[in-house]
Amino acid sequence: MKTAKYIALLGFIIMTVSIIYGFMYSNFSADGSQIIALTWGKITLIDIYFMFFIFSGWIYYREQNNMKFLAWFFLLLVFGAATACLYLYIAFDRSKGNWEQFWIGKST
Repeated sequence: MKTAKYIALLGFIIMTVSIIYGFMYSNFSADGSQIIALTWGKITLIDIYFMFFIFSGWIYYREQNNMKFLAWFFLLLVFGAATACLYLYIAFDRSKGNWEQFWIGKST
């Protein structure tokens, strides 16, 4: 579990740096319209949004507080995988090696 925790932290760092780099050196609107024009760009976006809803469902299941869920949902919508990795890192850390608590959160 410790290895997965640090992989999640590494993913958060890599994605955060990538997002910052992208916003500093690229035009989001122009590049986004080019991606949407490609077939694989559309397929990738469909894939990303399926994973977004699946991961959001898991967060909803784990969090008992709806406001906490909505905050995570918004961050996931805006920052994507960086938020997912941060959430995973926190979930691993709080579960303290207990896989059941990792998967179901405070419901345990």
